[in-house]
This record gives sequence, structure tokens and C-alpha cells, in this order.
Amino acid sequence: MTKKWVYTLDEIDQAEAAVDGDWDRVRGLLGGKGANLGEMNRLGVPVPPGFTITTEACNSYLELGGKFPPELWEQALAALRTMEEQTGKRFGDPLNPLLVSCRSGAKFSMPGMMDTVLDIGLNDEVTEGMIKLTGNEHFAYDSYRRLIQMFGTVVLGVRDEPFEDALASQREKRGVSSDADLTGDDFRVIVDKFKEIVRRNARTEFPSNAEDQLQMATRAVFDSWNGKRARDYREAAGIAHDLGTGVNVITMVYGNLGDDSATGVAMSRNATTGENVLEGDYLTNAQGEDVVAGTRPTKPMEQLKTEMPQIYSEFESIARRLEKHYRDMQDMEFTVERGKLWILQTRTGKRTAQAAVRIAVDLADEGLISREEAVLRVAPAQIEFFLHPQFSAAAKAGHPVIARGLNVSPGAATGVVAFDPDLAERWVKEDGRDVLLVRPETKPDDVHGMLVARGILTSSGGRTSHAALVARQFGKPAVVGAHELKIDLGTRSMTVDSLVVHEGEWLSIDGTTGEVFVGKLDTVVPDMDDEWLARLMEWADEFRRLGIRANADYPEDAERARKYGAEGIGLCRTEHMFFQPERLPTVQRMITTRSPAERREAVNALLPFQRADFAGLFRAMDGLPVIIRLIDPPLHEFLPGFEELSRELTDLQIRITGARTLEEIEGITAKLSETQSMLDKVNSLRESNPMLGLRGVRLGILIPELTRMQVRAVFEAACEVTREGGKAIPEIMIPLTSHVNELRRQRQVLEAEAREVMDEQGIEVSYQFGTMIEVPRAALTADQIAEYAEFLSFGTNDLTQTTFAMSRDDAESGFLMRYLKEGILPANPFATLDEAGVGKLMRLAVTEARKTRPDIETGVCGEHGGDPASIEICDRLGLDYVSCSPYRVPVARLSAAQSALRARSQG
Repeated sequence: MTKKWVYTLDEIDQAEAAVDGDWDRVRGLLGGKGANLGEMNRLGVPVPPGFTITTEACNSYLELGGKFPPELWEQALAALRTMEEQTGKRFGDPLNPLLVSCRSGAKFSMPGMMDTVLDIGLNDEVTEGMIKLTGNEHFAYDSYRRLIQMFGTVVLGVRDEPFEDALASQREKRGVSSDADLTGDDFRVIVDKFKEIVRRNARTEFPSNAEDQLQMATRAVFDSWNGKRARDYREAAGIAHDLGTGVNVITMVYGNLGDDSATGVAMSRNATTGENVLEGDYLTNAQGEDVVAGTRPTKPMEQLKTEMPQIYSEFESIARRLEKHYRDMQDMEFTVERGKLWILQTRTGKRTAQAAVRIAVDLADEGLISREEAVLRVAPAQIEFFLHPQFSAAAKAGHPVIARGLNVSPGAATGVVAFDPDLAERWVKEDGRDVLLVRPETKPDDVHGMLVARGILTSSGGRTSHAALVARQFGKPAVVGAHELKIDLGTRSMTVDSLVVHEGEWLSIDGTTGEVFVGKLDTVVPDMDDEWLARLMEWADEFRRLGIRANADYPEDAERARKYGAEGIGLCRTEHMFFQPERLPTVQRMITTRSPAERREAVNALLPFQRADFAGLFRAMDGLPVIIRLIDPPLHEFLPGFEELSRELTDLQIRITGARTLEEIEGITAKLSETQSMLDKVNSLRESNPMLGLRGVRLGILIPELTRMQVRAVFEAACEVTREGGKAIPEIMIPLTSHVNELRRQRQVLEAEAREVMDEQGIEVSYQFGTMIEVPRAALTADQIAEYAEFLSFGTNDLTQTTFAMSRDDAESGFLMRYLKEGILPANPFATLDEAGVGKLMRLAVTEARKTRPDIETGVCGEHGGDPASIEICDRLGLDYVSCSPYRVPVARLSAAQSALRARSQG
């Protein structure tokens, strides 16, 4: 049986039957655009006749090295004959010509990333026939020149600049500023110039045969699936490279036939705010590419209500029908041809994070989706964008606004100006610079520069322009259509009135307000006070099983974490408190002294600091658990580096030889002695592999007065807060346990200290002792460890290092990136938990520990605690909580809810 490669829009039922009625697979077969065109046709929405060549055909074409699979082209020509019957026109016939577009359409929307060719079927004879049929020479030759330009750039690989230069030259000659102001005779001249550009640059004639044009355009669309911009986009969006693209061949309808014709792009809801109003841009007497290219100032959709009220009403009705049918906000392309409305495409609309949250909540309120689906609709990464930096009022006060544009993607961004995407990518990847990509307008070929830039600024374009769509999808702050800006790519500069900004100079944009500033503005992190987000997070909290805690070392971090919804502190790293300037000298004295008395004195001097730290945390987390990890890193980390001291010693030895006075010599000699003493101490603490050396529980055993002081500080602080009327719930965590005897020894000593403090204070505090699981042996013997631990916290950063025998710092700057690129490892195990290895150890540890202590509390406190994929693994493992940075608490809450909902749906 011959494989079916082509489906007409009327054959959507057949396509659905071919994949057993699975709509997701229909989209996979026909691509999102083809599937939606067929579905709209089935719903009775006015769609021009056409057909779709399947994504399977694309993949087969690529596998065959650029050859069509058997029967594909024959099926395409048969579908073309059907289009002729439906339209009453003939392809390539000058007397009654059928003209078509050839457009890509993958399963997942990739705006502008693959190729499109419009007006296929035009040649010299057909163009003259179009003039006779329409009486409009301007329209016919404008369409013809567009075909030659698009065909030249997309199919034949000619650069766009020669075509644009020819257009600019003709405009200058005629003294007009817009292509729309050129005459039919002008476009005749331009067509001849365009043919010569093709002949000179592609070394071939522009093909005049209509079927040749269509076949070559189809090949170009297939080939564009593996183009650089498409691959870059898929990498950034997490789209698989093996899906292929469909090819949609659709009857051309024209918005450039006069003032009763128009073309535009509109969203069924505001894509920036989520407000339930139509939003978009259109142009009268124009083709669709003019709207997104930014070559002419567009009109807002509200104006269509006045200019073409019946068309607006019909479009609004269709938009509501499609949104109700697809149960999501729609992004629609439309054309009005001599008073008749045609819908050329609908797809789920790209939107900002703020809009995604509001739309999900509103759709649930409207009964189109459930609350569960609303929670699943918002990507965890989108929650981060509510924490997008903003410019403070003080920062703005010192920098006047130099221009304003459309606020199409919120957030503040500051960086050095780069006027082309290649330079932006190089500056970011090679120099680590913060870059703003500044362009007259962006094109699909710019996507690699857009992805690395901090923000995007264009001098033209509207809310549905390419720059706006890409910025919204990837959360890049963006301002478009800032018309005051005059960008000169030749001189690599931008002017606003008399102000000149050169490439490499600092610029700042506010994508929330549409403002542009000169210079580098300071940013602040806003509060998460969005009412729709608050409701979504309430729903998420209802659905999740996992608890969410925060890693916080200071009261202000704890307060922020609690505000963001943390249910306790999962990790307080006490050593971070030791690095503060007023404490570090005392810490260094404690480490370097040889006198036990002096060490006790230094330890006691640290006690008030630690007590105050812990009291602040307990107050911030009143009534919630606070896990406090005792000192963990090797002691040498608190001392100057060996290399630094060696250089200082050498410098002092050189200086003493040049000293001229006794006072000078005595001063340098004293410094030499002090430096040598410190160097000797640092040298004595040096270890070949400090990560596996004297740290964690081993420090507590060898220097018991240090960890006893920490425990005393914890319980004195807990008693102090309790006396104030608060509720402190300390959980003491002993790090780096590898053998049960280590934990037993430390717990005995530390619990005795805790008991002593509570007796002294006359206050009882509810507490727990537990340990970190950071090495495989601890995981393998968790049943024994659980005899002395009331909770286990997986330190997944170190557990990953010790399981893989891989130093994170060295690996991520070395071989690990190659491993990932070559597919040796499927993912970075330091970013997402390795479920097959590290996860297996964790599962074993949880299972064994619960055999000994069924109610043992288990959680994760490494960086994986804020990674959505890792959170889902932790949920499957049956952990009680994850702990992450305060700023990732909302992300973790949503991720945990989505994990629970997916598990529920899978039974």
C-alpha cells in the first residue's frame, strides 16, 4: 500500500484516523500549522483551500539525502489539482491563475525559524494576467517582486541586502519613504533588477515554471528544518531535533488589493499582561510579511473596529470560538481580501510569564480548564520571571529616558550595545560580557544573538513582531518600535536627537514600561505580589505532596523565603557566618593557635555572634523547622591561600634587602615572622584532596569545643526566642557522616550540651538530630545511621561528586561539557539528579532508613532542590521535602504540584 504523504485540508478526518484519533499525534504528523488549518476548516472557519505534506515526508527526505520519497510529489500535484477544482483557478495559467504560499509548520511553534515562500506561481505572463484580472498593476508587480526576493533568499541562498538596496535606491529615486508609495512602473523596474540580482548571485535564472517553483520551495522548507537558526531555537526551547516539519501549500489571499483589504496578526488575549482583550497589529493594503517585518508602522487591532467594524466583529467571534475550542489563548494570522475575512493560521500564543499565569487562572475561572490543568499549564521557569530584576526608582531618577517603545516583554536589562547577533554571541561566550542586542528589527537569523543577550531593543516592529515573540517565549526583557532611535549599522552607532551611543557602550531598557536609558542602571528584585500568581500558588500548594524549605544563612534570607512560601529552613550553613569581617580574625585565631586555652577563648568569643545569628533565623521562621548544619568545610578555607602567602613572603624578603632604617627592618621582620607562621599553619592543614579530608563530622570529633559551641549557641538562641513568646524548632545536622560510629559519638557529645543549656535556661525546646547523606557509604548503611538520626538530608552536590568520582568545579569547566555534547551523559548530573545512579542510592537509603525508623524525615538540600526535573525525582523517591534557594521556592512549589498531578494522572 502506497504511503500517504499528503493530506488536503478537507482530509483532517483521515489524518486523525491514521493516528488512532490522538490529536497530539495529528500535530506530530501534520505539524501544528497544518493540523490547525485542517481543524479550522472542519469547524467552518474561513480558511483558504490547501494541503499539507507531512513531517514524515520531511524526515524521509532528509534521511534520503535530499531526495523526495516515492510518490510524494505525485501526491502533491494531485492535491494541487484538488485546490484548482475548489478555487476554479489553474496553477500557472495566465488567464485565471492560482497562486500559493509554501510555509513550514512543525509540531511545536517556532516563529520565523524556518522558511516561507509566498506568491508561488507568478512569472512574467501570469503577472500580466493578474493585471488584466485585477486592473491593479501595483498589486501584481509588488507581488511578483516579493516572490523573486523571497525565492532568491530562501531557495537560492542569495543575501537579502542586494534586494533591499535595490528597493531603497528606487524609493530614493522617486522621493518616497515607503514601498507602498512606489508605482506599478517602479515595481516593473524592481522586478528586472531582482532578476538580475538572482542571476548574478545564484548563477541561475529565476525559474518561470510554476511547478518548478513549488518543488524547489518545498525542498527549501524541508532543508530549513536543519538550518542553524532552527537548531539554535530548538536547543533553547527544548524541542527534539527528529520531529521534522510539515509543508503547508495554501491558496494565496491578498491584503494588498486596496483599502478594502488588510492583513494582520492578533492574539485572543493580551500576550504581555494576559488581559482578556484582543491584541495585535494590522495594516491595510499590505501583505502579512509587512506586519511582522516592521517595515511600515502598524495599526493596533482596536483601530480595525472603527475602520472595518464588520470584519472586526467577525474576527472577534472567530477568536472566541477558537479559544473555546482549543481551550487556550490563540495567536491568529488573518487577511482581508476585498472585504472578505480569511484566517491563515491559529496556534497557541506565545506569552510572557505574567500573561501565562493570568491566562491559566482566568481560563480556570471561566470553566474552560480545571484548576489542576491551570497549574500544569504554567512552566516552573516562568515563575522565575516574576523575580525579573527591575530598575529602582532611585536608579531611574539619575538617568533620563532617551526613548520609548512598546513594552513587549517585561523585566529590566542592562548591557553593552551590540548591533549584530554574531558579535553579541561572541562577546557573551568569549568575554562573559552583559550584552543588549540592538537592531532596527530582528529577523529569524538573529535568534542566536537574541538568546544570549540580556535584553532586546529595536527601533521598529510591533507587539507581534519577531523580536516580541521570541523575547516573550524566552523571558528576555524587550522594547520594540522605539522610533526615536536612528540605528546606523554602517557606523555601528545609534543616535537619539543629538545623543550618540556607540557599539560597546552601556545601555539599559525596561521591558515593563518600554523605556530606554543611557548607561548602566542598578536593578532590584521585586516582590511577588501578583494576585493571579498568588491564586495559582494556592492551588499548587493544595495539590503537592512534597514540603518546600529554603537554604538560608541569614535572617533576611529566611524572611524572604518565608514570604515566598517556604515551610522551614532545610539548610543553614553556619560556616558562612564565620566569613563575616568582624568574625574572621577570631576564627583564624581559633584555627592557628597551639594553646588549648587560647582556642577556648576564641571559640567562646564566637558564641555571641552565633547565638544572635540563630535567634534571628528562629524569629523569621517562628513555628517552622530550622535545620542548622554544623561547620562543614576544611579549616584552611578560613585562612589565606598558600600561594597568596608564599608570594607575600617572597615580596617581604625582597623588601627587607632594600630597607634602610632600623625601624623599617624591624617592621618588615615582624611581618615576615607573622606571615611565615601563618604559612606554616596553612601548610600543615594542606591536604591532597581536602573535599575528602578533615571536614564535617571529623572536625567535630577532633575539635569538639567548636561544634559544642555551635550547639550551645543554637539552644541558647532557641530558649531566648521561646522566652519572647516565639516558637523555635531547631534541627541539628551533622555533615559528612560516613560511619554510624561518627554520628553516635558526635550526637552523645552534642546532645549533652543541648541538655545542659536547657537545664540552665529552665526551658524545654523541641529538637531533632540528624545527618547529611553525602557519600555512598552513608547511603548504603542508612539503616544503621537511622538508629542515631531522626532525619536524613541528602547533600546531592557532594553525593553526586562522590558517586561519579567527579569534581564539579573541574568537570564543568572541562570534560563534562564534551560528555554532554557527545551524548556520553544525557544531562549534567550537577544540574539534574542522576536518577539511575545517585537516585538509586537515595532510594536505597530511604528504604533502609525507614526499616529502622519508619517516621524518619528525609529531604534534599543541594542545588537540585530547586530544579524541576530533580524535584520530580525526589517526589518519586518519596522524600518529605526539598530545600532550595529562597528565590527558587516558588518554582519548587509549582514543580512539586506538577509532579504530584502527573503522578496522579498516571495512576
